[in-house]
Amino acid sequence: MRIGRREFLESIAAGAAGITLSGCAGPVAVAKPKPAMSPMFDAYETVTIAHTKIETSLVGLGTGMRGWMRKSDQTRLGQAGFTKLVRGALERGVRCFDLADLYGSHPFFAKAMKPVKRDKYTILTKIWWKPKGVPDRDRPDADVMVGRFLKELQTDYLDVVQLHCVTSPKWPENLRKQMDLLDGLKKKGVIRAHGVSCHSLDALNAAADEPWTDCVHARINPYRERTDGSAQEVGAAVRRLAAAGKGVIGMKIMGQGAFRDSDEKRNASIKFALGLGAVNTMIVGFEKLSEIDDFAARVRKVKRPQAVTAT
Repeated sequence: MRIGRREFLESIAAGAAGITLSGCAGPVAVAKPKPAMSPMFDAYETVTIAHTKIETSLVGLGTGMRGWMRKSDQTRLGQAGFTKLVRGALERGVRCFDLADLYGSHPFFAKAMKPVKRDKYTILTKIWWKPKGVPDRDRPDADVMVGRFLKELQTDYLDVVQLHCVTSPKWPENLRKQMDLLDGLKKKGVIRAHGVSCHSLDALNAAADEPWTDCVHARINPYRERTDGSAQEVGAAVRRLAAAGKGVIGMKIMGQGAFRDSDEKRNASIKFALGLGAVNTMIVGFEKLSEIDDFAARVRKVKRPQAVTAT
């Protein structure tokens, strides 16, 4: 049977549509192009914490404003006020929630999130291993602490567990037992990632060099307000962490409330943190829903950096 050129070409196209990449007949799964990323940041956009594969929101709610002895400004709101804040944040698009034993926010959070499916939010929490800070005299090992956290939070797993407030460059040596215990829990699926909350440049740099570290809480703002060095020093340390494949969780972006009355400093601090191109998520100790709305509006005015250079 003789066919024309047009029919011949159409038959080839039809045949090609039924061939997979492996050469076997069958339907082809055509990959949909990813939507173009907006040139501006959005507070509620989905981010991934480095290699952990943990997806959450760019901006997270911290529950430890002036946290000490299992109390904080957020828990001092009472359960009703805490629930209103946390659920209001979730409704806006915040999916990252930063907790800690030091703040006493676990039971408050569990009650607030009881009706919400677990996969709708990310839990970051921290083990307080230093003297003082919490009422207990003893400091049980990390596996015992995590077991209590799971009960307090009424969950089967924790997304991120950090060793809280490390300052020494020798923390990987000093805390190795706890690190090994957390690693064992990660292998069992009880926690998804582990790391440290750093309060010194030495600790930040040690975190970049330590293979165990999945992610790091780092204090970041350009005004040296409750940070661990100048803007240049902190920026270099954060970029070094990112270059080493560590997740970076920015905190003290608003200088623990120090920039509350300065539009200039709030805008500049947000722009500085995002401009580093190395911060995965930013934790802010919001106390009112209006503060979340204000912060989100400022984030939307920041343009994404075109490239990141590790220093």
